[in-house]
Amino acid sequence: MSRSTCRLLSLLSIVVVGCGGGGGGGSAAISFAGLNATVAPSPPAPAPAPAPAPAAPSDFPPATGALKVVELARDLINPWSLAFLPDGRMLITQREGSVLREGQLRLRKADGSAESSEQISGLPQVEVTGQGGLLDVALDPAFSSNQRVYLSFSERDSSNSSLNGTSVARAELDLANRKLNNLTVIYRQTPKVNSGGHFGSRLAFDRSGFLFVTMGERLNDDQRGFAQDLTRGHGKVVRITTDGAPAPGNPNFGVPGAQPHIWSYGHRNPQGAAIHPVTGDLWTHEHGPAGGDEVNLTLPGRNYGWPVISYGQEYTTNVQVGEGTAKAGMEQPLTYWETSDGSPYTGGNKSSIAPSGMAFYTSARLAGWQGNLFLGALAGQALWRLTLNGNSVVARERLLADRNERIRDVRQGPDGWLYLLTDGSPGKLLRLERAPS
Repeated sequence: MSRSTCRLLSLLSIVVVGCGGGGGGGSAAISFAGLNATVAPSPPAPAPAPAPAPAAPSDFPPATGALKVVELARDLINPWSLAFLPDGRMLITQREGSVLREGQLRLRKADGSAESSEQISGLPQVEVTGQGGLLDVALDPAFSSNQRVYLSFSERDSSNSSLNGTSVARAELDLANRKLNNLTVIYRQTPKVNSGGHFGSRLAFDRSGFLFVTMGERLNDDQRGFAQDLTRGHGKVVRITTDGAPAPGNPNFGVPGAQPHIWSYGHRNPQGAAIHPVTGDLWTHEHGPAGGDEVNLTLPGRNYGWPVISYGQEYTTNVQVGEGTAKAGMEQPLTYWETSDGSPYTGGNKSSIAPSGMAFYTSARLAGWQGNLFLGALAGQALWRLTLNGNSVVARERLLADRNERIRDVRQGPDGWLYLLTDGSPGKLLRLERAPS
């Protein structure tokens, strides 16, 4: 096979995987004994958190009828994320536009229908490539007074167009004129690299008003090991102020050159992030390669192991990634998948659910689900419901698998129902509710 053909197949694999597994990996396990990376030990594990307390009583009566999926929109183009405005309308990011490859931000009514003018202008310069484009959107905790929104996106290097990375921009939303004002890029993953995959990009505000940003290790075999290098932004979760500075209280790794924005490291491609409604802790999930998708309690200073340990395999083979599934100083996931449907792994090739989007459910409206954790699955084409007891996952249920749709994002709406985005062009906006009893 020619070198040009190999390059074409590599590029195609990024697009086909499309965060439906996550890319990367050769035909043999890789040794990291000689990697020139700076690694800090993890601190001891904390005591288990108490079981979640019930959320405040809902304004909506519990619904106990059969599950019902309502299709609110079927005209989206590679939707990636949604955020609810105080009036019930929603912002939806599209990874790329219908004509120009620039990413789009759309405004939708509370019922999912289009506004007369739904495109929001004034976006940052988005590099649409492979899995990249316009990605997450989040409202400032003080949005009602400052109108600020935050966008994560893939950005091209200004001096070398072959390089790119994850960036975060802040702007003020002018709804009357459908535009973003005073846009500024507040954070850039460094260094940028030549890759079309693993941008991470989920945004979540903690209770102190600081912003978590998840960042992938950029897919390539020659980049993955840098998830263990504290001097680089690959495979990290960072915690920043709304101006992009390192947030007060970030861990001090005591390592020369360690980036002060880093909260945790050793991640592969985390595309889900949510704040626990009781403890205030950050939870994330991330793509494994073939198998090894994880949900993690993401604590400061901790090492989550990639690519030294993993429950996944290299693509195209059944060779274990790294040294094994556990190592001293590296965290274990709260739960993990080795098959795309969640069935027990019995040997041979593993498969991925490819998780994307994540939400704790705090309403009582969907009876019996209060306190559960929900995540979408791309390759696994489902919505997963996780039942929790404190920080333990005690049960998992695969929902909506009969629809055969890639679930990109999941959010709890102000009406107490669950809202989902499906990946694709066209993509859909769905509402999961219960029919009246």
